[in-house]
Amino acid sequence: MTRIRRGYIARRRRTKLRLFASSFRGAHSRLTRTITQQKIRALASAHHDRDRKKRDFRRLWITRINAVIRRIRVSYIYSKLINNLYKGQLLLNRKILAQIAISNSNCLYMISNEIIK
Repeated sequence: MTRIRRGYIARRRRTKLRLFASSFRGAHSRLTRTITQQKIRALASAHHDRDRKKRDFRRLWITRINAVIRRIRVSYIYSKLINNLYKGQLLLNRKILAQIAISNSNCLYMISNEIIK
């Protein structure tokens, strides 16, 4: 019986997998089954960390705003500032407030004084 040569489709799929895992260490970049498992794990971690990044940046912005508020001795703390912003219908999100706080803390002081009035 003559030998049957296999097609190229499975080889192409495995080559793509190996390219994805080429930077992994040890068997994670050499063995097909392990590569498949590590690819699933890597993509799951990437998805999880995209959500984590949003959380981390929000925490960073809040910390920066709170630090500047305490430094310039505004009469209230972060939570009251945000509450008064919403009451005064000033639509400034935390990212913009943090940028204002870092670049020009006097501007944040003026904003907080306008809210009080």
